[in-house]
Amino acid sequence: MADLREATRSGPGRLLIAVYAIFVIAATARSAVQIASRFERAPLAYVLSAVAAVIYIVALVCLIKGTETSRRIATISCVVELIGVVVVGTVSLFAPQLFPDATVWSFYGRGYGFVPVVLPILGLWWIRVSAARLG
Repeated sequence: MADLREATRSGPGRLLIAVYAIFVIAATARSAVQIASRFERAPLAYVLSAVAAVIYIVALVCLIKGTETSRRIATISCVVELIGVVVVGTVSLFAPQLFPDATVWSFYGRGYGFVPVVLPILGLWWIRVSAARLG
């Protein structure tokens, strides 16, 4: 089991974990401020920011843990994250009135350099590659 955990946390996995940690902080802080200070302005957008934060937290913890079960949960988190950013990104393009303030996932993460749309793809790739390295 130690080999599986180490495979997830080694090499590019360290960078991936660091980026997820940054997004945990960014999404959590952003959603907390938005919900606490102006929730009535865009409740859907702010709740989606909080959902993104929770998904980032789950993915981060599971990538750090690196067990077989946590890798499965991380895979599910990355898939949900990717679906979320694509759906929210598309809705924010066609119904921008629903997103009067930007969220982590609105416009495919444009405010974050489009990292939110790339991050789950990299997460899924790394989970697969690190498992394959073990044989």
